[in-house]
Amino acid sequence: MSALLELQGVHFAYPQRPPVLRGASFALEHGERLAITGPNGAGKSTLLMVLVGVLRPYAGRVLAFGAERRMEADFHEVRRRAGFVFQDPDDQLFCPTVAEDVAFGPLNLGQSRAQALATVDLVLAQLGLSAFRDRVTHKLSGGEKRLVSLAGVLAMAPDVLLLDEPTNALDEETRGRLVQILLGLPQAMIIVSHDPHFRRRVATRALRLREGVLAAPAPSCPHAVSEA
Repeated sequence: MSALLELQGVHFAYPQRPPVLRGASFALEHGERLAITGPNGAGKSTLLMVLVGVLRPYAGRVLAFGAERRMEADFHEVRRRAGFVFQDPDDQLFCPTVAEDVAFGPLNLGQSRAQALATVDLVLAQLGLSAFRDRVTHKLSGGEKRLVSLAGVLAMAPDVLLLDEPTNALDEETRGRLVQILLGLPQAMIIVSHDPHFRRRVATRALRLREGVLAAPAPSCPHAVSEA
């Protein structure tokens, strides 16, 4: 069985800036929850955007769901099957109510309004968010917005989750709730996070991004997924 997502020797640089990725390679296998660690500015968010085709490498290969992806059209399927939960939920939530926001993806996938609303109810119940259904999105707390943005992604039934700093601005209770939700999901995941306690509880494997390449954390670390 081929890897779900894979980078092979990927190089990327922003215009007029030094390279961010310098031969980055990794593969996400079925059932994995892979943590990507590394210092600020190392290129962790850039790596996620390369995977879904928002950014294009100038060298190397991007493979997703058994096929190489090169052109814009190649990434349409990738964006449908890889659910991206942004670092800032305000970048993801734009409808007036929670139900409308969560229904947006299913409607765009061709579900009828009745089917989309049934999906909304199912996903919100799965995440313990049914009471949020008719809440005004912009009045939610930061932690509530993050959970609702995850619900919107899950409503599209992705095969993979890409989570960019999912515990940012979360209190301890909401962080614990998010951990339990993620551990109960069947999807493979790539988790970019500076939170070592969160990574220890959720990740099954870790890679460190430093100087543009990915490698396993140093063997001297007491717990691989705890490295910052």
